[in-house]
Formats: sequence, structure tokens, C-alpha cells
Amino acid sequence: MAAAAAGPGPGGGGRRGARRGAANILAQLRHGQLSGRGLTRGAQITEALLKERDKQAKWNGIPLLLQKLYENSHPNSDFSQCQSILKEISPLLSMEAMAFVTEDRKAAQESTFPNTYTFDLFGGVDLLVEILMRPTLITQKKKQKISDDLIKDCLSILYNTCICTEGVTKRLAERNDFVLFLFTLMTNKKTFLQTATLIEDILGVKKEMIQLEDIPNLASLVSSFDQQQLANFCRILAVTISELDTGSDDKHTLLAKNAQQKKNLGPSRAEVNQATLLNIPGFVERLCKLATRKVSETTGTSNFLQELEEWYTWLDNALVLDALMRVANEEAEQSSTESSDESGLANTSTRTQLPQSMKIMHEIMYKLEVLYVLCVLLMGRQRNQVHKMIAEFKLIPGLNNLFDKLIWRKHSASALVLHGHNQNCDCSPDITLKIQFLRLLQSFSDHHENKYLLLNSQELNELSAIALKANIPEVDAVVNTDRSLVCDGKRGLLTRLLQVMKKEPAESSFRFWQARAVESFLRGATSYADQMFLLKRGLLEHILYCIVDSECKSRDVLQSYFDLLGELMKFNIDAFKRFNKYINTDEKFQIFLNQINSSLVDSNMLVRCITLSLDRFENQSDIKVAEVLSECRLLSYMSQMSMRMSFLFRLINIIHVQTLTQENVSCLNTSLVILMLARRKDKLPFYLHTLQEMEYTEKYPGFILNNFHSLLRFWQQHYLNKDKDSTCLENSSCISFTYWKETVSILLSPDRTSPCAIVSYIDEAYMDIDRDFTEE
Repeated sequence: MAAAAAGPGPGGGGRRGARRGAANILAQLRHGQLSGRGLTRGAQITEALLKERDKQAKWNGIPLLLQKLYENSHPNSDFSQCQSILKEISPLLSMEAMAFVTEDRKAAQESTFPNTYTFDLFGGVDLLVEILMRPTLITQKKKQKISDDLIKDCLSILYNTCICTEGVTKRLAERNDFVLFLFTLMTNKKTFLQTATLIEDILGVKKEMIQLEDIPNLASLVSSFDQQQLANFCRILAVTISELDTGSDDKHTLLAKNAQQKKNLGPSRAEVNQATLLNIPGFVERLCKLATRKVSETTGTSNFLQELEEWYTWLDNALVLDALMRVANEEAEQSSTESSDESGLANTSTRTQLPQSMKIMHEIMYKLEVLYVLCVLLMGRQRNQVHKMIAEFKLIPGLNNLFDKLIWRKHSASALVLHGHNQNCDCSPDITLKIQFLRLLQSFSDHHENKYLLLNSQELNELSAIALKANIPEVDAVVNTDRSLVCDGKRGLLTRLLQVMKKEPAESSFRFWQARAVESFLRGATSYADQMFLLKRGLLEHILYCIVDSECKSRDVLQSYFDLLGELMKFNIDAFKRFNKYINTDEKFQIFLNQINSSLVDSNMLVRCITLSLDRFENQSDIKVAEVLSECRLLSYMSQMSMRMSFLFRLINIIHVQTLTQENVSCLNTSLVILMLARRKDKLPFYLHTLQEMEYTEKYPGFILNNFHSLLRFWQQHYLNKDKDSTCLENSSCISFTYWKETVSILLSPDRTSPCAIVSYIDEAYMDIDRDFTEE
């Protein structure tokens, strides 16, 4: 980099000497900065030497300008000259920043940016940090005042240097005092956007998450934000409240997670930050208002052309839009104070109407950030508190009213998209908003009685009528739902979601999230009325069409469909009857089985549902049930002992303690369900003996039963943990957790004479059950 900064020059001894001198200065500076000794900043070099070296080194006068800046920013200076010096430096750096973000990123990474590099090397970054923070460090009674324009220039130059010169952002991130100080600059509307962007960049690379409670006067800072600033602040909050490894949560082994939990007994920094936010008065209420605000409420005029050039260097559409919208707001405020006659705006040639697509995109970008924060809070430790607030502030009916016009709107040709992306790219704001919305619905519904707020009053009445007709008691949560907080309009949010789900193209990336959101509505204790509500709307046929007729290939989408189908059909004889009516040929049934068998990790929840349902139906004496039992291809297939054994053998074989994750641990629980139902019928010894025979057939005695023994020992460690919530296992199976625990204990009995103990079926020569689990 030093050579690049010095720059090539034509031949000749004098020039080469100058270049060597320039390179020598750079080397001394870099060494001084790393060691803290000797030459550490450009201001220590004489002006004459800098002038002599500047032209040949192609420094563009940056070291000289920095020296002037240093001289004009000492503690007793009035900073008046600093502004003009920065105005000279700024274009040199913004030009490179623009080149960086507009070029292909790969090419940009390989390029060098001599101006920003030189600026940093000669101490520019540290000097700007000093200038910004100086008023807070001076103890004199009369504090120095830095102008807003100077602050903006400092922040803008710092940001441009961060994006072009490697290591600058990390260096700033290590300065906790500076990071916390930046938050204090957010109180100023004029410098808010530059500050927000720089903070977001810095927090993105910070090794240790900041503690929000360390930010001076956080509550008053947040309350001082207008709605646009609050939405932008959510971009920053996102980094401070999310666990760092959430993205790949499913890929982390349960062994690793359990070991981590033992180390970290207290709440994580992200959890502490979530609690801090919830303690800010009115915070969640304002987020709900922002999330449900209509587009028409944003302002319509803006003199944005003159500021566009300035903001183009930042090239982040969210912020470009903010600049435009902010100017629009300022003009709207001015026009309301100057004149009540708004038509006056039309006469000013520089003022232009903001295009509707831009207003919509602006709103979408805001809602994205806000929905993300609400979603994270909904999944946190204070979940019930957040649920109560979200219900009270009518987030769900508000989102329902925005559904057609904003959330699931059709793309318009003029819609703005992120730089370097197209409208159908998974990163485009339109698509990201839809996914964020579906994630919020999933978090909101999952195992919570508030899920009925997704319906309107008429649909709630429909649930009551279904229960009445079936002569079963109404679910308490339906009876207790506050009708003043549910969706209004002709359809509730859940019904609207079903409608778009049916129209979704086969290859759409939304299918996974849609299925997850609907499935979470069904999770928890199985409700016949909930299932019938969805069955009446053709959901089962739609899922089967996707699995069988369109022969879906995406593993993620298939898994979400199998899980949803399992929840929809569990214990519901009408669902099995509908299944049989749709899957009405051997060919269709074979395609369905092939999809199940192609990945048992993905389909095991459906296998569990069929097994549990079959067991319940076999114990009923109803004529209708008997009729479906004899006719349904799926139930007949699962009623064959050989099929259940085949599933059990494969389920145990595809998982091992070292590879268990949140995603595949369900295979272990499904195998346990099969064995618990066998135990109820006193057939446990028969099942274990058959597994032993299958091992011998595979010519590998002991490999399945040893593995199963290890898995069950892990199951005890994992599920008998006092913090572990076992109600999910009870609800999904309708088998008491006590029976789960007893069955595992019986299977793990060390007594080799017990017919129900796994060890009784492993020959001593093949015993391998005493190894400790180690996290690999």
C-alpha cells in the first residue's frame, strides 16, 4: 500500500530519490503508528519536506492540508479555518468512495485508494476524532462549539475513509469512548444521518457488542427522535439486540450450544440490550405506529436535487431517501409557516414532487428495520411483555390494513431498488419486507394465545361455530380474545396470507416463509377448529398440489410443507379423508412417498403426525373413523409394522450425538414417539428385537442400538435441563412428559435381563455405550 500511495513517477535519479524519500516517510509513519514511538503523525514532519515530496509522491496536497488542519484545531482555536480545509480534502476522498461503491465490489477490493490511504496514514482519521470529541474533553467552563457543517464534514470524511481503507472501521470500533460519543451527536437533526451511517458501519465490525445502557441519556435521546430518525435508529439497534450467530442457528450442534450455555449463566449482551429498550417509555408503541403508518401520511414535496450530489457519495439508498425525505419535511414545515397556501410550492422551479414509488420505497425501508426489531423482541426473554404491548398498540390490525397496498403489493416498473440489485433479487427492499413480515407473523403466532388476533370478529365466530358443530368445547384463547384488538375489514391477516400463498409461483422464495407463518398458527395444543378453519379454505389441497403435482424440489420448502401438513392433519379424521380424496391414484401416492423418503430429516414431523393419528384412530369406535381407516392409503401404509420399523431404523441411523442440531433433533423425538406407542401396547421388546435383527441383516451388529443408547443419554441431559421447556413435546404428541421420561429411563436401564432395555439387545462383544460426549 505504501508504494501505491507514493505513486509511480518517470525515470531519473532525482525523482527516484524523491520517491525513496516519500516511501521512507510512509514507512516511518506506519512503524510509528504501530509501535507508538518516533514519527506517529504527519504534523510532526516539516512543511518544507512535505512540499518537496508531495508532487512526486502524488499525495495531492493531503499531508499539507492535514498539517494546516492540525494547526487550526488546537484547544484554543475557534475552528473557523477547519471548515475551509476540510472542504478541500473532502472531494478527494468522496471521489474514491464513489468509485468504490459504484465499481464491481470484487474489482474495488483489489483496487487501491491512494487519497484515503494517505489521509489515514498522515493521521487524518485520529485528528478528526480529536476535533469531534474535543468539546467533551475540555474542562473549561466555556465549552467550544463546533458548527453542524464542520461535524457533517468530519463524519462524511471518516465514513469515506472507512469504506475505502481497510482497518479504519475496526480501529474506530475499538475506541469505545468514540462509539458512545457518536450516539450523543444523534440528538442533532442536521448531523443525524451522517452519524447514524457511521455508527452502523462501526458496530458492524465491532468484536464486542456495545451495551445500550452505557449510552448517555438513552431514553431522552430516543424520545427526541422524530419518526424517521427512530426508524433509522432501528438499523443500529438491529446490531445490538441480535445474537451474533442467529443466522446459522440450525447449523450449530446442540452439544456446542449446551456447552456454551453452561459457560454463560447470565443473560447475553443482546438480551440485556433488549431489556434496556423495553424499559424506554413508549418505545414499542412508537415502533408499532411506525410499522402501521400509511404511505399517504408521508410528505410529498422536496427540493432534493441540490442535496442528491452530496448524498450520492454515501450510496446507500435508505440514506439517500432519508436525505430526500428530510428536505421534503423541512420544506413542508417552511411552507406551513411561511404561507398557508400550498399552491405556492408549485411556482418554485427547483421544487419537485417526490415520485410515489420513491415515497413507497422510503416507507418500505423504514418498516423493514422496525419489523426486524419487533421480531427480535418477540423472540426474546421478555416475549410475553412484548406480546401484550404489540396487541395493545394494534400492530396486527394495522399491518392487515397495509397488506394489499404496501406489504404484498405488485411491483411497479418504477420502483426503486438497492444499488447493484434488481427488483426480483432477494436483497431488494420489496422482497425483504415480505420475508420480514412473514417472520414477524411466525414469531407472533408461535405457541401464543394472541395468535387469534390474526383473525377478524367474523372469523372468530366461525371458529366458535366449528367447535359447536363438532360438539367440542371452544378453545379458551378464542373465548378470551379481546375483540377490540383483532383485525378489521372483510378478511383477517391469516386469511389474506392463505390467499397470496395459493397464488405464489412454484419457484417463489416466499413459499418457505409463508408455510412457516401458517404452521406457527397451528403449533401448540392441537385445535380441531383451527385445522378445520384452514381446511375449509383449501390449504391441504394446495400443499398436496405443491408436493405431488408440482413435485417441489427445494428441500427448505418441502420441509416447511411437510411440517405444515403434519400440524394440519394431526388427529383430524376429516383431513385424512380429504388427503385420500386428493391422492386418489397409486401413482400420486407413490410420488408423495418418494418425496417423504427422499429426506427423512425434512419429513419426520409428518411421519410422527401420521403415527400418532393412526394410534388414536385405532382406539376409536366411530364408524366414520373406521371407514377412513380402511380407505385411506396413507393410514393403511403406516399401519404395516414393517413400514413403521423401516422408519424407526432410518430415523435412528441418520442422527448422531455429535451432529444433533435444533433442526434434526426432531428425528430423535419421532423415533421415541414410535417406541412410546409400542410401549403402550406392550410391544417394546418386539420392536427392540426387530431392530437387532435389522442390524444383523445389515452385517453391522450393535451399530444402531449403540447409537440410539448414546442419543437417549443425550436426550436426558438436554430435555431434563431445568431451563428446558418440555410443553412443546407434550403439545405436539399429546403424551405427558412424564411418560416420555419414563420410556427413556426404561430403554436406558443397565439391567441386561430387562426385555425393555436397549443393552439386552447388544451382544457384549459389540457394547460401546460408556463413551462421554465431547464437543468436536
